[in-house]
Amino acid sequence: MKKYLPILKNSPFFTGLTDNEILSILHCVKATTVSQKRDSYIFRAGDSTEVMGLVVSGCVLVIQEDLWGHRNILSKCHTGDFFGEPYAASPGAVLNVSVVADTDCEIILLNVQRLLISCPTACEHHQKLIRNLVSVLANKILILNDKITHVGKRTTRDKLLSYLSAESIRHSSLSFDIPFDRQQLADYLCIDRAAMSTEISKLQKEGFIKTNRNHFELTVCNNSDSEIKM
Repeated sequence: MKKYLPILKNSPFFTGLTDNEILSILHCVKATTVSQKRDSYIFRAGDSTEVMGLVVSGCVLVIQEDLWGHRNILSKCHTGDFFGEPYAASPGAVLNVSVVADTDCEIILLNVQRLLISCPTACEHHQKLIRNLVSVLANKILILNDKITHVGKRTTRDKLLSYLSAESIRHSSLSFDIPFDRQQLADYLCIDRAAMSTEISKLQKEGFIKTNRNHFELTVCNNSDSEIKM
């Protein structure tokens, strides 16, 4: 596990902890490392879990799927990101999401239940870790709230503009990369890919955006007659 320390130290879950404390915690929560191939499932909807995952290489998608294969992407987790925390922290909770590898990846699995009971070794950093877990869970709520904001818009155009505006604010720039390819973006916003591509083309022709693959540049218009309608 020592080779993952540079990644773990930058994770909000381990904020304020020393290397030795992190290694002690990994032992306490029975951390194990698994390697997953692209498109393989890490968690499946309908199962339950006592572990949450930490991505240490590659990336994974948190998704919902119906019986006909329609996919709704809830979030994309990159190196240093967690997934499965709410379910791992709720004994017996049944997953209503699946987690699938978007690329070949490595995952550290942590038994959250061992954090929610009295630590058998009386770790001094146990309470600090619980506070960090609460912070991680709160951030996940904010991420899902952003998605609700975007998909709550009425039209494909409005959903796109809501998402792109939020990404621009998050990057503090009108020029930025998004974490999704076009199909993933459509799945995230719960819209048809063809309709989305049509709207993106319209926005480019109207001079509001420039895009190349997953890179976008937004243009802010001062003319009230030409402003993007949100």
